[in-house]
Amino acid sequence: MKIRLSLIAFALAAASFAAPAQDKVLNLYSARHYQTDEALYANFTQQTGIRINRIEGKEEELMERIRNEGANSPADVFITVDAARLAKADELGLFAPVKSKVLETRIPAHLRTATWFAFSTRARVIIYNRSALRAEQVQTYESLADPQLKGKLCSRSGAHPYNLSLVSSLIAHDGEAQTEAWARGVVANFARAPKGGDTDQIKAVAAGECGVAVSNTYYLARLVRSDKIDDRRMMERVGIVWPNQATTGTHINISGGGMVKTSKNQEAAVRFLEYLASDEAQRYFADGNNEWPVVDGVVTNNPALTALGKFKADPLPIGMLAKNMVAAQMVLDRAGFR
Repeated sequence: MKIRLSLIAFALAAASFAAPAQDKVLNLYSARHYQTDEALYANFTQQTGIRINRIEGKEEELMERIRNEGANSPADVFITVDAARLAKADELGLFAPVKSKVLETRIPAHLRTATWFAFSTRARVIIYNRSALRAEQVQTYESLADPQLKGKLCSRSGAHPYNLSLVSSLIAHDGEAQTEAWARGVVANFARAPKGGDTDQIKAVAAGECGVAVSNTYYLARLVRSDKIDDRRMMERVGIVWPNQATTGTHINISGGGMVKTSKNQEAAVRFLEYLASDEAQRYFADGNNEWPVVDGVVTNNPALTALGKFKADPLPIGMLAKNMVAAQMVLDRAGFR
């Protein structure tokens, strides 16, 4: 009997130690592939004692994996880039509502929803070849449909989330009919069929293959900060315009995430999301990967971002972007923007 009681006591003691140990683990599914994020994860573990198990992959693969794992998924947090992808994850029912005074206080209301949050921003700016065009000709997104740009516009695929988010914002501001007319005008101005990523568009503009394109700012900052002299010289041939400064403001893209609905470590998940909104983490986003903090007042030290200057950002709520995603894809499809 004594032996049996001792074994029971030992088992209970072991269980009491095992429970808190589980809270010291965070399973992170990440579609961000930046080496600078390593410091984010290491500092979180150092501050909290919570070890991060990380699985990286493409957005669609990770979302499908979480869906297939169902209630048995070990995922606690899913992070990725672009509102379109986060909206898709939310539409699939992957996120759980998060109640956090820290997140509500630090992240502006238009950059969060009840289930997912932006932690950094990138602006979608217009870039042009200085020898082919003048900045005055491309001051707005709407100007990209102007017939004077026929044969001068390059773009990535119309199905890419970056374009979906931008078109979603135009639908919110200009309406679906007007945005479809704009999309048809953009297609008529193509210098080539849509292909490649933002860096490819920048190189094409610099080379004179195109006169104008749209790019995320962090690609531009990366080239400005490049160790390769050819990259820096290339950027001397490219002009940058902050679109729609007199009206709605420049469209911003985001990087963000949320807590997975089936998380087994919810306390750790919320602590990690709150950590991403800390001054320290916000500086890593800016200084390490050329993204702007979402938290007001965070002091950064990134000469490339500083050189880009200040601008008026579009304050459209990211939840509104999510609402218009399906309509945005339909508009682009009807316009022949492939």
